[in-house]
Amino acid sequence: MKILKEEEVVNMVGLSRISIWRMERAGDFPKRLQLGARKVGWLQDEVENFITSRPRGVGLRVSV
Repeated sequence: MKILKEEEVVNMVGLSRISIWRMERAGDFPKRLQLGARKVGWLQDEVENFITSRPRGVGLRVSV
């Protein structure tokens, strides 16, 4: 079990910190772990499961 730092999670999922926070609050992203007073992390397995569960290419529109 590996714990990922916030920067690693942002790079893995391609979302901003605030987008991750909003999705987490809505129950659409794995919950963070409080590692210290000012340090958080996520379980790697949970983040990887989130990534693989997302549909690909949904919502892409091309305007002409």
